Amino acid sequence: MSQKSVLLVEDEDNIALALEHLLGREGYRLRRVATGNAALAALAEDPPDLVVLDVMLPERSGYEICQMIRNDAALKGIKVLMMTAGGGEIERRKGLAVGADAFMTKPFATRDLCTQIGQLLGEVRNG
Repeated sequence: MSQKSVLLVEDEDNIALALEHLLGREGYRLRRVATGNAALAALAEDPPDLVVLDVMLPERSGYEICQMIRNDAALKGIKVLMMTAGGGEIERRKGLAVGADAFMTKPFATRDLCTQIGQLLGEVRNG
C-alpha cells in the first residue's frame, strides 16, 4: 500500500506537534502549515490525500479553504477533515455544508481521530 499523504493545517503549535507525532506514528506522510494562504500554496504544490483542517486560521478560515478545494477540479477529490475548538452543531453543519467529509470537535480522543482518518482514506486499521 502506498503511503498516504496528509496536509495538516493548524496554527496552534502544541496541537500541531501532537497531531504530527500521532499521524507520523500511524505511517502517514505529513506536511504541516499554519495559515490559510500557506494551505492553499501547499495544496497547489503537492495535493495530499487528506487535509486535516482547523476552522480558525490566520488569513483565511478553514471554511473558505474547504470551499476552494471543492470548487477546484484538480483538488475536489481530496478528503477534508475539519476540526474546531469552538465546535457546536452550527459549526459542524457549516463545515459539512462547505464540503468537509468529516468534522471533529477539539479536544478529541486520538483513537477517534485515527479511526476517522483511516475511514476517510479507505484504510481499515486494527486498534
